[in-house]
Amino acid sequence: MEEKRTKRIRRHRRVRGRISGVKSCPRLCVFRSANHIYAQLIDDEANKTLGLAKDMEIKKEKEDKGKINIAFKTGELIAKKAQEKKIVKVVFDRGGYKYHGRVKALAEGARKGGLKF
Repeated sequence: MEEKRTKRIRRHRRVRGRISGVKSCPRLCVFRSANHIYAQLIDDEANKTLGLAKDMEIKKEKEDKGKINIAFKTGELIAKKAQEKKIVKVVFDRGGYKYHGRVKALAEGARKGGLKF
């Protein structure tokens, strides 16, 4: 289990060496745990988080079965928070995870919400 985590962190560091966010185009960073998913808008120049969305903020209804549907709604929520701060374009940081499943659903929800990346 520990080896899996260290490999993910190594992939994340490699990707972070190439991308960074600025105020006009922040980094959309994803963290995925076993039960929850989080998304942050980060300005790397000022070292500030511009917005945060987590699946616990979403009121879960009967049609929200499954982690993928909840991740999609979390993506829409982060897009809504970005629109309030007049952010349209972001750089996507998948956090070392595969672009698959919940990470992909969050990205698609953010795109549907109006973010461009």
